Amino acid sequence: MKTLSPANILALGFMTFALFLGAGNIIFPPSAGLSAGENMWPTAFGFLLTAVGLPLLTLVALARVGGGIQDLTAPLGRLPGLILAILVYLAIGPLFATPRTAVVSYEVGVLGLVEDSWQTLLIYSLVYFAVVLFLALKPGRLVDNIGKLITPVLLLALVVLGITALLFPAGELGQATPAYKENPVVEGILQGYLTMDALGALVFGVVITRAIRDRQVQETHIVTRYTVIAAVIAAIGLALVYLTLFQLGATSGSLVGEGANGAEILAAFVQYRFGTAGSFLLAVVITLACLTTAVGLISACGAFFSREFPVSYAQVVWVFTIFCMAVSNQGLDSLINISVPVLVGLYPLAIVLVCLGLFSSSLARPQNIMRPVMSVALVFGIMDGLKTAGLMARDTAWMSALPFSSQGLGWLAPAVIVLVLALIVDRLRFGKTQHA
Repeated sequence: MKTLSPANILALGFMTFALFLGAGNIIFPPSAGLSAGENMWPTAFGFLLTAVGLPLLTLVALARVGGGIQDLTAPLGRLPGLILAILVYLAIGPLFATPRTAVVSYEVGVLGLVEDSWQTLLIYSLVYFAVVLFLALKPGRLVDNIGKLITPVLLLALVVLGITALLFPAGELGQATPAYKENPVVEGILQGYLTMDALGALVFGVVITRAIRDRQVQETHIVTRYTVIAAVIAAIGLALVYLTLFQLGATSGSLVGEGANGAEILAAFVQYRFGTAGSFLLAVVITLACLTTAVGLISACGAFFSREFPVSYAQVVWVFTIFCMAVSNQGLDSLINISVPVLVGLYPLAIVLVCLGLFSSSLARPQNIMRPVMSVALVFGIMDGLKTAGLMARDTAWMSALPFSSQGLGWLAPAVIVLVLALIVDRLRFGKTQHA
């Protein structure tokens, strides 16, 4: 029986951490911290639930079923599973996550050197995605080598930023904005959604399990154990990064205006503490980190869509890269505002899928349980998304009466009720559940 050495396990954990460390992980904690102010800790708790806890559970669920999103969605059937996978890849690809890498690198790096205008953003996005297109069309060792070099440098930069924010903050904790006074945990949960880490985990899971199996570890229970260990290492690293960035944002109210986004807060703090040289170095590191992330996401989308549809990898890469360039010119604030309703609608599906996936191997007929519960999550997710977008009344009487509705979890009680009913009906129809 082949096992991994402690050094290999640690390397696997750092690889997992590097997979998740992207633009969203860097910009959302400071902006949430700025808005939370004195309510930083409950907000950070909610943030960690969806930005750390949920991706951790997702990786565990994927490892238990084989590592890929198709394995996790298999009980739903071919077509529903494919639709959900398409939505996930579109979210982390051309719709939100990939365009965001360009805008974050632009606002952190370029804006300190030039005047902001739509022309400047257009020129930058054209150059940025031309490089992404070139690298994605020629996948090879170059991007891997850049990533291996940049990730430690970025991590070092974040450590320095975190220590500086803790020991030499720019000011005192600010006042919480109204939303963060009333429901800091809920706001933290929503900000954690925006990192898209749980959706990313649905794609990254197969990368991690493949890395383990490439080292001749084949037993499923051992692969699962190593995946859990790697996920825990990554979760600890991400949690530390998030908490220090929360502190940075919560104490930087004197440097930026109310409602500033995370890129603006980071740029202002670095300029305040380290001057122009520090700002330039951070800009270079984050730009390269965002670039390698964008290439990885575009490549993943190209591989998925060329496998599932009669299109070539190069065609997907060309179309998605051009689309990303166009979307990125909407600006970071607009991109975030557009993505929130979609993610609020998509996350109940992801949460239910992951939670049921953790136990699907112990069910003889997981499709009889997963399909009705996922249907409920879909209906409530669509309604939550419409409410967030302002296309549906927020104070619907019957929805407000649901448990946890005020916490943005109105879908939870109906999903649990349907889960219990599905288990009862399945047992009455087919007898005692057979364990795998």
